[in-house]
Amino acid sequence: MRGRQRDAYSTYKRVSSKEHVISYGREDDLGRLQNVVGKETGNASWKLSLPHVLVATLSSLIFGYHLGVVNDTLESISVDLGFSGNTIAEGLVVSACLGGAFVGSLFSGWIADGVGRRRAFQLCALPMIIGASMSATTNSLGGMLLGRFFVGTGMGIGPPVAALYVSEVSPAFVRGTYGSFPQIATCLGLMGALFIGIPAKKGLGWWRVCFWVSTIPAALLAVLMEFSAESPHWLYKKGRSAEAEFEFEKLLGGTRVKSALAELSKSDRGDEADAVQFTELICGHHFKMIFIGSTLFVLQQLSGINAVFYFSSTVFKGIGVPSDIANICVGIVNLAGSLIAMTLMDKLGRKALLLGSFFGMAVAMVFQVAATSSFVHGSGTMYLSVGGILLFVFTFSLGAGPVPSLLLSEIFPSRIRAKAMAFCMAVHWVINFFVGLLFLRLLEQLGPQVLYTIFATFCLIAVAFVKITVVETKGKSLHEIEIALLATA
Repeated sequence: MRGRQRDAYSTYKRVSSKEHVISYGREDDLGRLQNVVGKETGNASWKLSLPHVLVATLSSLIFGYHLGVVNDTLESISVDLGFSGNTIAEGLVVSACLGGAFVGSLFSGWIADGVGRRRAFQLCALPMIIGASMSATTNSLGGMLLGRFFVGTGMGIGPPVAALYVSEVSPAFVRGTYGSFPQIATCLGLMGALFIGIPAKKGLGWWRVCFWVSTIPAALLAVLMEFSAESPHWLYKKGRSAEAEFEFEKLLGGTRVKSALAELSKSDRGDEADAVQFTELICGHHFKMIFIGSTLFVLQQLSGINAVFYFSSTVFKGIGVPSDIANICVGIVNLAGSLIAMTLMDKLGRKALLLGSFFGMAVAMVFQVAATSSFVHGSGTMYLSVGGILLFVFTFSLGAGPVPSLLLSEIFPSRIRAKAMAFCMAVHWVINFFVGLLFLRLLEQLGPQVLYTIFATFCLIAVAFVKITVVETKGKSLHEIEIALLATA
């Protein structure tokens, strides 16, 4: 088998870039025909890969839970640990995870390529269990911060590895649908944290229970990954083609193994064993894709999504709605949008959802600007503010939320995929940190009208950027996407 794969690779390597472009059209037609045939024969393959994808999305469930676990519990934590009223300490409890996530995301690609996707998930679960246990048992601010940092490292490893794993084990015709699962799991984790944290305002010790609860899905992730499939793409890169064939059979069914391996051999350039240097990501011929990926995450954060999540409670309080009810409303809208995105991802495509999402977010920000203007008074201000926030969250969850991580895991070549994802996610966490750090200061100095106008402008810039640079990946295999991008490089 290895001999046939090397022959296939040698033939492929001799083909010129121009011939790649010509052959891509034929391969695209064949790919669409195979997808139709797969659907008409009952799509047995999606049922086989679904359990493995669901196990992987546990990492996103934990990610969402830890994003929201301190929302309702921070006040009781500060009282119990003796830093009540210290806004700096409270801010550190919230942001310690961001520092850990940045560190974890930097190393996620090297971990995923070094020990494999399954082991990377288990390594992601370990600091989450340790960190949550430290936070649940600590009696000091230092112990809480250290626990939150440990949790953050796991949060930094989980999302990029989940995006990689889902893209590599999913059949092409449902990869978009499965790629929406991490976003949905994040929403469920966030809402779960909000619901579980409600009693924290009445019982000072309840916040410890909230942290202990997070260790349950983390332990499940570590255990269930032992029985899940390894990525065939990673196995093949490591020269373990027999194991890759076995995993393909588990994921796609026996009848599809030969075609999957044949396509994988086309993507194998023979240089995967070479170490990917950091300078290659930012200076090499893959720079264009790295730039697109990083810019998508930058524009996602500069759209103001985290600022809106932060400010939503204040807006709802202004009309007499308690903060916990407000958070649940925002969470439900976010979940509803994510579920709709899941159904549309493989029908409308990634690019269409991104365009519609960023444009809808710009419109929502216009509502917010109008609500803060002197031309709107009374109930009009309330309706525009609340409507603008809910519309913004809804349109974000349709595309700008779930699409970037899925899209990047599809467009990066196999050799650099894990490390390129790690680089882009590190950029995401840096921008996330600075937006959170500067939002309140900018709001105070510029005022909401100017700040929301800036956010709307970034959303429109994102529309133009997606229109010009992003390629559609709907229904294409990872190999077909790689050849299409090679032709335009």
